[in-house]
Amino acid sequence: MSSDGYGPRAVGNTNQYEKYTVKGLNHQLKTLCRHNREGSYGTQVRRERELTLMANELHELGYRGMNSHSLRPKHVEALVGHWLEKEVAAGTIKNRMAAFRWWARKVNRQNVVARSNDHYGIPNRLFVTNTNKAKSILEVDLAKVRDENVRMSLELQQAFGLRREEAIKFSPSYADQGDHLTLKPSWTKGGKARTIPIRTQNQREVLNRARKLAGRGSLIPSNRNYVQQLRIYEGHTLRAGLSKMHGLRHAYAQRRYEELTGWRSPAAGGPISKSLSREQRDRDREVRLIVSRELGHERRQVVSVYLGA
Repeated sequence: MSSDGYGPRAVGNTNQYEKYTVKGLNHQLKTLCRHNREGSYGTQVRRERELTLMANELHELGYRGMNSHSLRPKHVEALVGHWLEKEVAAGTIKNRMAAFRWWARKVNRQNVVARSNDHYGIPNRLFVTNTNKAKSILEVDLAKVRDENVRMSLELQQAFGLRREEAIKFSPSYADQGDHLTLKPSWTKGGKARTIPIRTQNQREVLNRARKLAGRGSLIPSNRNYVQQLRIYEGHTLRAGLSKMHGLRHAYAQRRYEELTGWRSPAAGGPISKSLSREQRDRDREVRLIVSRELGHERRQVVSVYLGA
């Protein structure tokens, strides 16, 4: 393969050459990511992981000798075709395309990647399943988590529907505004600040305990950074037999929906949207937008993952 990834090239020891070229592209993409830290920590990690996967798969598809600036339309089309053939989920492909476009933008090759995913025949993401993925944590389960900061993060996830990163970085003295929480952009996915109402006595009790534990700081102890605390969180939840904690957000969304509408969401066994009266459908749309914003999304459609349709 030539230096721009167009054709085969034999250079001495082929295995050694192939190892060098794929390593070279991976290294360049990793450097690109680390020099352009955009979005939350989780977003940065996912982007780097997706670009590393792309570099490896391009190598496997025969595009060798590439560097971070040699991206061509044929490379994009080859990878998308490969993913469609493997039946990779549409949502996963769209996330990878976002990383593709980020890469192209950073090396000033935006025209290499089509603006619309329809150009590549990528199907629409399926948001609605009506499968209930809500989870809750009982006191007996929390007691198995030995790290008090991890335990408190889990309680905040359950009480306010926070993402894991938000609950780990949470600083009660900053967030607690009396009748609502204010989340810093540096805590959230996509770097978007948001507010969440404090509505119940249980939420107030959780916040008071979080304040007592964290003082003026966050739920990351002063002798750790976020990555270290994330590993602590993962280890303790695993040992406690807790998994799929994203389900706590599903439960929060369903509680809020029922509280604001007066009936259960479809995912929780309530009526499907098509069976609602006109007035109920209007209220359903309003409430879905409220819940979506509290969860940190902008589109009402996305919240159907949590509530059903």
